[in-house]
Amino acid sequence: MPDDMKFELAKYRIEKAEECYRDAVVARDNGSYGNAANRSYYCFFHSMRAVLALNEFDSKKHPGIIAAFNRLYIKENVFPPTFSEIAKLAFNVRGKSDYDDFYIVSKESVDTQIANAKIFLDAIKTYVEKQEGEAVSVKNSIDTSENAG
Repeated sequence: MPDDMKFELAKYRIEKAEECYRDAVVARDNGSYGNAANRSYYCFFHSMRAVLALNEFDSKKHPGIIAAFNRLYIKENVFPPTFSEIAKLAFNVRGKSDYDDFYIVSKESVDTQIANAKIFLDAIKTYVEKQEGEAVSVKNSIDTSENAG
């Protein structure tokens, strides 16, 4: 896949993550903590999918996305290990909230998860923008050197 398409896909997925983040805030503010946990987790999920687009990796299975993100970005020290921990916690809270009978997500838990989702999303967005800028720079320098010759 050409670089420009990878970045377009990454940016599209970031937009989805931003929408999920906004939905999480609205749900929390309306007292719907389970829905807020769900939407904030999907902010993490789409953020990870956004950066993984740069590697041409995708999976419909959530553990596959998390494992690939950890392998390609946490183990390579692109993002801090805490990002793996907060994404896994969000995944677990979302799963319990969505599927476990009588599981109640607290406002405090949702507040923390939403704050973490914002930090995560902003870091991914900054990284993708930086990578795109570097790719454009390299392309421009190649184009310039080809036109000079």
